[in-house]
Amino acid sequence: MTAPENEDLNFEDALAQLENIVRELESGRIKLDDAVNAYEKAVRLKQLCENKLQAAKLKIEKIELKSDGSIETTPFEVPESQI
Repeated sequence: MTAPENEDLNFEDALAQLENIVRELESGRIKLDDAVNAYEKAVRLKQLCENKLQAAKLKIEKIELKSDGSIETTPFEVPESQI
C-alpha cells in the first residue's frame, strides 16, 4: 500500500482492513511471504488509524457550562488510563 492510498482511506475503512488482516493472520492459513506482507500493511494501517485519531483529538474541544452561565471551551484530553 502506498502513501497516497493511505491518505484516501477514512478511519473506518482503514480499521476494517486492519481487522481483516488480523483475522487472516490469526487463522494461520496464510503463507509466510503473504503473512509478512500482510503484517507490513497492518503496521501502515495501524499508523494511519493512530494519525487520524490524533488529528480528530486535536479538533475536539470540551464544552463546559460555568457557574455564572457562560460557556467555556477547553481542549479535550483523554485520561492516560484510557489510552
